[in-house]
Amino acid sequence: MDSSDKGRVLIAGGGIAGLAMRRALQRRGIPSLTLERRSEAADGGLAINLPGNAVQALGQLGLGDALRRVGSPVHRREYRTESGRLLFAVDEAAFWGEEAQPRCLRRADLLRLLTLDLPSRDIRPESEVAALRQGPQGVTVECTDGAVETGRLLVGADGVHSRVRRGVFGERALGAAMLASASWRFMAPNPGIDAWTLWAGSGGLFLLIPVDRGEVYGWVSLGKAAEQGRDLAASRSVFASFPRLVRETLDSVLAQPGALHHSPLEEVRIPNWTQDRVVLVGDAAHATAPVWAQGAALALEDAVVLGALLAERADWRTVGADYEALRRPRVAHVQAMTDRLSRTAQMPGWARNLLLPFIGPRSYRDTYAPLRVPVSA
Repeated sequence: MDSSDKGRVLIAGGGIAGLAMRRALQRRGIPSLTLERRSEAADGGLAINLPGNAVQALGQLGLGDALRRVGSPVHRREYRTESGRLLFAVDEAAFWGEEAQPRCLRRADLLRLLTLDLPSRDIRPESEVAALRQGPQGVTVECTDGAVETGRLLVGADGVHSRVRRGVFGERALGAAMLASASWRFMAPNPGIDAWTLWAGSGGLFLLIPVDRGEVYGWVSLGKAAEQGRDLAASRSVFASFPRLVRETLDSVLAQPGALHHSPLEEVRIPNWTQDRVVLVGDAAHATAPVWAQGAALALEDAVVLGALLAERADWRTVGADYEALRRPRVAHVQAMTDRLSRTAQMPGWARNLLLPFIGPRSYRDTYAPLRVPVSA
């Protein structure tokens, strides 16, 4: 079917989920308009860890070769105690294989890849969905910049606090992740690590991943008993028993105003992602705690699956339901494994350190083995 017969898709949100959706549609010859409330990308200076299923999805979006030219491959994961003792390690290169080897890269590079070789005329910055109205043939959207746009389908890719979700399903309370209610992200000079490395103590978690240019991407969270709102400096004593490279990295980041990015660990678990001609993707539908780094991965997969469904169907009225039926099991699996690891993280330190050498590798395999199968419509 000629693309002119397919109509236009409106995409709310120009982050990873929205840009992936736009790219998936462009590759299928389906016109779209992306509405992004910001004038420029957020968190462009930070990085993102992409597990193998995210790498596979980017390959399906035509970006496999370009991806290998940015960031840094993640060869190995190491889980350590707060004293630095190795509990277990995972050979990620062997687990995922060469074509799907995990990668850590700057968010700015990922956003650039998603727009690679695509025209900019179908993205409107500083414009956000203010109200929407569905009809028999499509959706009409009123934008915050005063514009009124119509399309045969509206894709809500506008994140955890999605306006599209609220407009369709009303106000729903966001769930706080079981792991912790807050975390912080940062970039810092590499203190000498060559693997994805997590140190876990009774009061907090500290993760470093090599990226490029001699820098690491860092993520830190506090146990619920130690949390001090947005002020990580007030709880730096939590990491007093961690290895020197952790303490020095934390000190250097705390000494730079603006280097830390506060991140509430909010989850979205709702009974429906679609209604008639509105479909939610990415965090708007199923934000999950970052313990398995699946936020971007699931969003990329959503785009691949929904794009394929829209391309192969003449009638889009049932596409939303079919998309949700295809995606629910995979997302539910990630949520279940997130909850399992979160419960492990809440164990007393002595019990966690005793059990992790045995259950850790199995938990990794149980989580990622089903995700090695690439998504399809």
